[in-house]
Amino acid sequence: MAERFTKSMARNIYYGGSFFFFLLLLGLTFDTMLELPERDHRENITPSVANGKHLWEKNNCVGCHSLMGEGAYYAPELANVFDRRGGSNEQVFKSYLRAWMSIQPIQTPGRRKMPQFNLAPEEVDDIANFLIWTSRINDNDWPPNIEG
Repeated sequence: MAERFTKSMARNIYYGGSFFFFLLLLGLTFDTMLELPERDHRENITPSVANGKHLWEKNNCVGCHSLMGEGAYYAPELANVFDRRGGSNEQVFKSYLRAWMSIQPIQTPGRRKMPQFNLAPEEVDDIANFLIWTSRINDNDWPPNIEG
């Protein structure tokens, strides 16, 4: 390499680097577009799942809980709560969630308290269906531990 850095050398580095990163951007975009259809879960959205998401937003569950790493970290991560508390049995999970929601807030000293939302059993089932749907999304093994 020459002792002196010339304008033409700088220009070549600039254009060469720009071209390289533009090709990299195109390649990553193409790869993403091939990957997205495999991760599309919209066909599994039922009216119950949609209503569960609406209730999740209406009651600001994300204000305390996180879902797939997004949200607050005051309360447990819920992306894998179905795996933790229901295994593969949806009815067991719905029964668990109905019971859990009905006994809130638990009066244990030093424990964080979840408010009582006074949801109807159908609404709790809708939230359960939303959480079951969420647990089936390929989230690259998030959270890193089973207890969230």
